[in-house]
Amino acid sequence: MNAPLPPLTRIPAEIVAAADYLPHAQARVSEATWAWLCGGTGDEQTLRDNIDAFSRIRLHARPLADLRDGHTTLELLGQPLVHPIIVAPVAYQRLLHPDGERATALGASALRAPMVLSHHASMRLEDVAAIAQSPLWLQIYLEGDRGQTRALLQRAQAAGVRVIVVTVDTPVAGVRNREQRAGFMLPPQVTAVNLPEGSVSAGVTARPGESPVFASEMVPRMPTWADLEWLRGETRLPLVVKGILHPDDALRAAKLGVDAIVVSNHGGRALDGVPASIDALPAIADRVALPLLLDGGIRRGGDILKALAMGARAVLVGRSCMAGLAAAGAVGVAHVLHILRTELEMAMVLAGCRDLSAIGREVVWHPASRC
Repeated sequence: MNAPLPPLTRIPAEIVAAADYLPHAQARVSEATWAWLCGGTGDEQTLRDNIDAFSRIRLHARPLADLRDGHTTLELLGQPLVHPIIVAPVAYQRLLHPDGERATALGASALRAPMVLSHHASMRLEDVAAIAQSPLWLQIYLEGDRGQTRALLQRAQAAGVRVIVVTVDTPVAGVRNREQRAGFMLPPQVTAVNLPEGSVSAGVTARPGESPVFASEMVPRMPTWADLEWLRGETRLPLVVKGILHPDDALRAAKLGVDAIVVSNHGGRALDGVPASIDALPAIADRVALPLLLDGGIRRGGDILKALAMGARAVLVGRSCMAGLAAAGAVGVAHVLHILRTELEMAMVLAGCRDLSAIGREVVWHPASRC
């Protein structure tokens, strides 16, 4: 097996779409790390469906619209944004590039995109915040004792974090067989540096003959609605819940006072067999008035247009940005974001949408309507 290549020092001319970064990224990480980045859970049905679901959605092309003064600006959670593309939280980014989350922050800043820093980031929150020139959000898990969570929230606010994103859909990690087959393990030099040593669970363990999950020590630590209610009372920052797929759960979160919801299946890395995020979005949009974000399967600017048409205010992009990071560091992240924004604007023009407010469900073509 060949050793991973060093990061690109210039972007090859053949990289013209976000997916074009994939082979360049794969050549620069180990086989096990690639399995960790690209894999899902179980048979990876949901992982595949996140992408396939977008291909099933068709758009109306609407020529001759007046597109003067067109733009992609919006306000989200009290923050003015120049486009609706957010870098999703991804753990341990030093696995992909020596500069890790700092490089991602630089790339996101170049495109004025918010970045969501992972709970399991491999670089200190304060160091990433110091370099970020676009809004920095922090993703957390409700695990361990509340004192640990409270301390992290206090650090986040002191560092200038603008939004807290709490992920609720992985009380256990899911059956990640691709990672297991590849023998993925974190190297000693890559750790969750923002957490106390030893606070990251090693996974489910049980003695022979015992229930492997329900009898494990993890069960008492799994978050509940009471924990979400407690978290709402612990921070004045906007609070976003990530990992909602059912409208009833979205309504319950809204009643607890959260500020937005990320419709997400954890990139196909939690429960295999749940619907694609884009397929779950419309039912939630029909019942919840909160801002909705969509995470999972975004590979093209046209996908972003589809997500906005189905009810999202913005989208989170993870794996594509990480491919850019692995291949070319900050420049790769910035280039992926630039590609997606350019494709979004082109799709908007071709669909006759001058701005984001013009994007509604009428943009989606329905064969039954014949129009």
